[in-house]
Formats: sequence, C-alpha cells, structure tokens
Amino acid sequence: MDIKVLELTGNKARLVFVGEGHTFMNMLAEEVLKDPAVDVATYAMEFQFSDPELLITTTGKKDPLSVLRDACQRLIGYCDALLESAKRAQAQQ
Repeated sequence: MDIKVLELTGNKARLVFVGEGHTFMNMLAEEVLKDPAVDVATYAMEFQFSDPELLITTTGKKDPLSVLRDACQRLIGYCDALLESAKRAQAQQ
C-alpha cells in the first residue's frame, strides 16, 4: 500500500492512500475515531476514481501517526479473530 504524506504536524495528518476505496477508508476512519485523543478523522475522495485523503486531528495527547498505527493494529486483531472463528466453524462441520 502506497501512502503519500501531504501534511504532518504534532496534532494533524493528511495522508493519501493510493489505490484504496471507500470500504477500507470507512473502516479505517471509524476505527481511528474510537481513540479518545482524536478530534477529527475523516476521508474524502474528490472524484469517483481518485485516491482518498485521510485527515486526522488529535487533541495533542497523541500524535496522529500513533493513533493511526494503533487503529491499524486493532483492525488486524479483528481480522485475525474473524479468521480464527471461521477456522473453528469449518472444523466443526
């Protein structure tokens, strides 16, 4: 996955996720919003086939890249749990 940094400060990040769509960006923005240190987490796609831009602003307690990293780790955990459940269900058949 290619990510372009448009802006990065102590409490704000604007990142472009090359080649990603609404499905991934919705999931990522929603997970970032779960962090209490986050003020804003939203994404925009200027045109239907353009690359989405994610905006994260924080209260200053955490930097936006740490928030993003934590959200990605939680998403990985959710996916691992889902795969494990699917394996158990398949084994029971």
